[in-house]
Amino acid sequence: MKKDFSKSWNSSKNRRKQRKYTANAPLHIKGKFLSSHLSKQLIQKYGTRSVRIRKGDKVKIMAGQHKGKTGSLEKVSTRNTRVTIDSLFTSKKDGSKSYYPVHPSNLQVQELNLEDRKRKQKIESLTKGNKK
Repeated sequence: MKKDFSKSWNSSKNRRKQRKYTANAPLHIKGKFLSSHLSKQLIQKYGTRSVRIRKGDKVKIMAGQHKGKTGSLEKVSTRNTRVTIDSLFTSKKDGSKSYYPVHPSNLQVQELNLEDRKRKQKIESLTKGNKK
């Protein structure tokens, strides 16, 4: 694999190359890594299995030490491919609290934030496309 990011690279079984692809990807492609599965009710409603997450979405943690906890997304970091949830904290040595970063693949979206008109139109177009 080349030193720089390559758009023509398809895939590899080699984990080293997969990690290099995600680490060297430009931000517009890293944004595509920020998608999470929808709950069963939302899958039936919108006709799609996953959607890109956004600040304000209500999510449930499906894996890791905080499995089962729910909350809304406080911050989405495209550069680090991590999100922070308003109810998830870790305590530091000095006693202060800081947000605990979670990878989007470990989340399930329970409720979508549809305040943005463009996002609402995009999700509604998914619904219309699947009904045909």
